Amino acid sequence: MLINGVFEGGGVKGISLAGAVKGAEDHGVEFNRVAGTSSGSIVAALLAAGYRAEEMKGIIENTPFASLLRRSPIFDTKWIGPAARLFLKKGLYSGEALECWIRDMLKKKGVRTFADLPPGKLLIIASDISNGTILVLPDDIKRFGIDPSKLEVAKAVRMSCSIPYFFDPVAIRRSPILSKGLRFADQFVYIVDGALLSNFPLWLFDGERTERGGDIIPVVGFKMVGKTEGEPARIRGPLSMLQALVETMLTAHDERYIEQINRFRTVKIPTLGIKPTEFNLSVQDSTALYQSGVTAGTEFFSGWNTKIYGEQLDKQTRELRKKQAENPPLTPV
Repeated sequence: MLINGVFEGGGVKGISLAGAVKGAEDHGVEFNRVAGTSSGSIVAALLAAGYRAEEMKGIIENTPFASLLRRSPIFDTKWIGPAARLFLKKGLYSGEALECWIRDMLKKKGVRTFADLPPGKLLIIASDISNGTILVLPDDIKRFGIDPSKLEVAKAVRMSCSIPYFFDPVAIRRSPILSKGLRFADQFVYIVDGALLSNFPLWLFDGERTERGGDIIPVVGFKMVGKTEGEPARIRGPLSMLQALVETMLTAHDERYIEQINRFRTVKIPTLGIKPTEFNLSVQDSTALYQSGVTAGTEFFSGWNTKIYGEQLDKQTRELRKKQAENPPLTPV
């Protein structure tokens, strides 16, 4: 079965997405095009490069994720150090280690830039906070005078994974032509986590067909749900408020859209109460997350096929048209 896969962001919880891919592969699912936000962009990039779920499991087992959190020793002084880095660098940690990690994995499959992938194979969501707009990479990098085909996939993933205040934002300098006449500081734009604007971009592949007038390619989303969802955050000061903001950003986007009309095409993966920024995961927790994904993917695809998808899509379309007819848009008097 051929599908287009969309992977939600959720920090370190994204380990569970790799498990869900395993469940899909075990039921004969092949990924045509893939897209992702934040940690979902990592899984999407690896799939686009040719990795299988078992290979991703090996990567998870051999990666101490805390090693991706790097900053100079000068910023490790308790309380003062992190606050100073946040003020000077705009993030608690550099994202360079994460970018290098992704780059090395992609290099093993012969992938460096988007030119090394089939056109349209991989889409990555990021947020341009300088202009307040969503970026669908690689194509939207043209806004800054950069050739999309020359954009490094690892750089795009780092952009999408740059959780605000946690990782440094990625600074992109506009091309010389677009920078002409601008002050030096205005020549740069800052890019952060795509979850800021769309954490679960199911809309990216809607309506795509196998060929002109052919069958619709099903769009299936892989979404993480956790036991702590809905529990109130305890705000005790600036740092706890910052953590609550980040948690909300990574978990609350697109919820109503998903619950109302997309349940039939969403693999919902329990994440066992683990939070997005728990990078000091034990091997046991990593394994549990992966296995949770395997179980969710297996349960979803064991009762799913393209016929069921088509029937549910038709039903959804009829319901939406009925609602639109019952609630027509207001027209100016």
